[in-house]
Amino acid sequence: MSDADARSESVAGADDPHVEVVRAVGHEHVTAEHASTVELTTDDWLTPAGDCIVGVEADRTPRDFAAEFREACQDAGATIEATFVVDDGDDEYRETIEGRGDPDLALRDDRSMVGRTSDYTDDERTVLVDGDGAAADLDRDLVAALADGAALTLRLEVDPAE
Repeated sequence: MSDADARSESVAGADDPHVEVVRAVGHEHVTAEHASTVELTTDDWLTPAGDCIVGVEADRTPRDFAAEFREACQDAGATIEATFVVDDGDDEYRETIEGRGDPDLALRDDRSMVGRTSDYTDDERTVLVDGDGAAADLDRDLVAALADGAALTLRLEVDPAE
């Protein structure tokens, strides 16, 4: 197995029902300045006002996630890790935000997904709450690569409470 294949497998999570992988790309307007949220969207455009959006053209949305994954995320005791892997062709950057699940996470949006530092769950886009970081907390080299249009892989992993 090549290094690239091993990297791809470790990001993808194989067939683990508690892992979802979303691929997107950066955009020239990525600033990642929002202090309480981080977002990916299926839209192919981004305005400078979208300071929480770090990826566009996402290939999946919460509506596409497996029922078992969504159910595990609805446990308030579950830990959810969002690992952002950015590859600009020369360097790879990796950053993880950890949050938790909530019974009110619907995970049904068909356009975007949001991780939050708060416990707000009043929409279908929220994928984690009480996150230990947001867009503004991401490594600035990672953000610069996204602003140059680098490839982004988001790996969401839920660890259900026992």
